[in-house]
Order: sequence, then structure tokens, then C-alpha cells
Amino acid sequence: MGLFSFTQEIAMDLGTANTIITSNGKIVVNEPSVVALDRVTKKTIAVGEQAKCMYEKTNDQISTIRPLRDGVIADFDACEAMIRGLIKKVSNRNRIFTPSLRMVIGVPSGSTEVEKRAVRDSAEHAGGRDVYLIYEPMAAAIGVGIDVEAPEGNMIVDIGGGTTEIAVISMGGIVTNSSIKVAGDDLIADIQEYMSRQHNVKVSERMAERIKISVGSALTDLGEDAPEDYVVYGPNRITALPMQVPVCYQEIAHCLDKSVARIEAAILNALEHTPPELYADIVHNGIYLAGGGALLRGLDKRLTDKINIPFHVAEDPLLAVAKGTGVALKNVNRFQFLMR
Repeated sequence: MGLFSFTQEIAMDLGTANTIITSNGKIVVNEPSVVALDRVTKKTIAVGEQAKCMYEKTNDQISTIRPLRDGVIADFDACEAMIRGLIKKVSNRNRIFTPSLRMVIGVPSGSTEVEKRAVRDSAEHAGGRDVYLIYEPMAAAIGVGIDVEAPEGNMIVDIGGGTTEIAVISMGGIVTNSSIKVAGDDLIADIQEYMSRQHNVKVSERMAERIKISVGSALTDLGEDAPEDYVVYGPNRITALPMQVPVCYQEIAHCLDKSVARIEAAILNALEHTPPELYADIVHNGIYLAGGGALLRGLDKRLTDKINIPFHVAEDPLLAVAKGTGVALKNVNRFQFLMR
């Protein structure tokens, strides 16, 4: 990539919670999907990690926005500003000319044509000249190491921030898929509601996320893997006096139970619509879990016990889609399932 190299290739996992960009097979950006804008001038103040530090802490002059909700763009202008800002972190500043971009971007398998067009338009306005889209479960399967072009069935469950993507893949195509809007953000909302109802304490999104990471669980009995209680600090919902509440993983498992059960039901529904030959392959190969939700303690065991098929957590679930989009970027002329 020298002075007169005008095309730069990047792959992007444009997620509700985090956006990951790979270039030349390496992860070059891994930051929260947040942008901070000046309310008056609409200029970008910060993106990614720097903007997340401002989230829920700004004054009236600064607006912090998460431009994606439920896996799709909720604020087009903010999304474009975020993509542009993150791409700047990738671009080689020694270039005299701004390069044109060849991009592969992951989108939810349940995206409508309008939603896919919104992603493509945002990428093009941010500098993309040759933009391809790939369904996230397909990218996750590639990132996990599955041979998606093989004539056998494999199932992937990608639990992200806004959506849970479930797909049966065979011979380079998605045979059965289900995209439900129950994922990491819903678990965080469950925790916020539970803390307010059960402990009378207000917690922010960021605090609820820390609770999920520290003591989040899909099982009420983790045995030796049980985490220590997490102490939550916040104002009393009624008196506004400060509170200090220790929270254990068992009560968080109870509060997350309904959302996890909805993911279970969606997996069973996808299996129900899977052709018998592919179903047999899935029973033999197991089902792969990817995305940040795959890190929820005990989730793989709960699903295995419920569905009677082995569930395998990907080696690096948070990066599975990003790795898959990176592989797709190198094979744009071979992979027929990429969308232009």
C-alpha cells in the first residue's frame, strides 16, 4: 500500500454494540458503536471508545448516539459519521490522496431490502466505492472455521448486541434461518428492570452491562465456576439516597431466564424447519455459538441439556463475524453469496 495505491480493502462487522474492522487479515479497529456529535453544528466530536466514555455523561451541547438498534441502522446520519470516523483510524495518513474503499459489511440475515440499502448507502457516503454485504451468520460460520461450501449441514447461533442470528448453512447458502430481536441489549434491559423492581436501585445501561459481564449467567448452578458477588452502586429509586447492593449470579440467571428461553425457542424453531439430512449432520457436528452472548456463563450447557445436541462456543466468539468478513473480502470473486 504505497503512495499511488488508491484502493484500500476493509471488512466491517457493523454491530449494535461494537464495530470491528479488519484490513489485510488483521483487526485494526475494535470499538463500541457509539458516536458523539455537537448538537448545534452536527460535527463529529468522537467515535468508538472515546465516545462511549461520554455516553450518559454529556451536557446539553453534546449528543452521544448508538446509531444501530436491533442490528439495523436507527440513525442514518450518526451511523455515517461513525463509519467515517472509524475508517479514518484505519487509513494510512501518509497518503496524499484519499483511497477508494472496497468493503465487505455484515448485516443481519433478517434485514429487509430497505435496511440493506441503508447500510450500503452509509458505507458509500463514508467513502466506500465497491461495497459488498454478507449475512452475519454466514460470516460467523466462516470465522468459526466451518467450510460453508461443503455439502453438509452446519448450524450457527450468533448472539450479538441487537439480534440473535440462527442459520443452517450448506453448500454456500443459508437453508434455514431465523433472526430475532432478542440479544445482549435485551439482557441489559432485563437487568436494569430487575434491579429497579427487586432492589429499588437505578442503574444505567453501562452499569447493567458491567453486571452482565461480572455475574451474568444462564444457569442457577455453576458449581466451581461460580463468580463472586458483584457490588452495585446507585441511587435509591424513591429517595435518591445512595445504595450499595451485592448481586449474585443466581438472581441474575433468574432475571435473564425469559430472554434466554426465547433464544432457545428460536433455535428449536429453526431445527424444526431443517431438512432431515442436514439435521443429521447438525446432530453429528454440533451447533456453534458466536457473538458476545456466547460468553454468558453456562449458556452452552443449558442449550445442550435442553436440545440434546452439543453446543460449542467459538474460540473467539466476539471476533467470529469480523474474521469471517475478512475471509470473504479476500474471496469476493469466488463467494457467490456476497450481495452487491
